[in-house]
Amino acid sequence: MRFGKVIGRVVLGQTLQSLAGARWLMVKPLSRAQFKDTESKESSTEPSLVVYDKLGAGLGDVVGFTEGGEAMLPLPRGTPVDAYCALIVDRINFFGTK
Repeated sequence: MRFGKVIGRVVLGQTLQSLAGARWLMVKPLSRAQFKDTESKESSTEPSLVVYDKLGAGLGDVVGFTEGGEAMLPLPRGTPVDAYCALIVDRINFFGTK
């Protein structure tokens, strides 16, 4: 699982029946500095990704997301999802040394 900040939403004009009603979020993975301070202006160098959301995360929320085969596990078999929002973070206590 990785953590990222919601930076936008994706609206689809057409979709597969298995994805009807889904919400899609644009998520930017957190950098190490952002674990210390989620409001940090420093941004990760990793590209943003689209995450399937059933929890109702909103703009600016920090979410935990799974990717790959694990992302499809909570959904009906055969649903084509690459990243799934598994949780909305209330607070991060980061005790890293560097």
